[in-house]
Amino acid sequence: MAQGWSLGLDIGASATKAVLLDTAGHVCARAVRKSGADFAAAAKACRDEVVTAVGVDATEIEHVVTTGYGRRSVDFADTTVTEITCHARGCYASFPRAITIVDIGGQDNKVIVLADSGDRRNFKMNRKCAAGTGAFLEEIANHLDTPLAALNDLARQATGDVELGSFCTVFSKTELLRLIAQGTPLAEMAKAAYRSVVKRILEMDPLVGQVVMTGGVVAHNPIIVELVSDALGRDVLVPDHPQHTGALGAALIAREM
Repeated sequence: MAQGWSLGLDIGASATKAVLLDTAGHVCARAVRKSGADFAAAAKACRDEVVTAVGVDATEIEHVVTTGYGRRSVDFADTTVTEITCHARGCYASFPRAITIVDIGGQDNKVIVLADSGDRRNFKMNRKCAAGTGAFLEEIANHLDTPLAALNDLARQATGDVELGSFCTVFSKTELLRLIAQGTPLAEMAKAAYRSVVKRILEMDPLVGQVVMTGGVVAHNPIIVELVSDALGRDVLVPDHPQHTGALGAALIAREM
């Protein structure tokens, strides 16, 4: 019996992502929108965008699985699945072997360790504060009066080794004020912010074996991948669409329902 269309939605605190699988199980459309103050509306807008892109009706979707911070806000979903499970499934689809996944989100970070079989061996999450997350970088960009989208390219211009001693968003602002008063170039402070993110990730859990990095922060700030690779002394892998990994995992689970 042929399967129908399958939809995965990852409703994060900052962005909502959608991945639509066709009847053969191939990714045929993706979407991303700001989550804003209405998770349900963002999810519906992403769903409508992907079905419009391929010319089908929303009623033709056989199963919908949601994940992420706002996963319980979607009234047209068949079921909800945790972020850990969906990110693991999405990454394993791209790299079917033993991997350590690092997902950097807008409000939290995750480290997920998978066995060769894809089974989860361990995971850790950082939910205590904004340290090392997209929210931290957004605050730094605001304090440096620099558009967030320009922060990555700005940091690439740095040639020094300026460091931020604190992971805390509040305390780091105080450090930035000191650096600004000393005449430190913006590029050096931007790269120092990325180094701070990487330090926070590395202290969460030992990153053993092959490391895969995902998330919207990784998608828009590839310098983080380079800094982690340098710190580990080995290459770090990134899926083709790192921001949609969780939504892909949700869609694959929906297809199995």
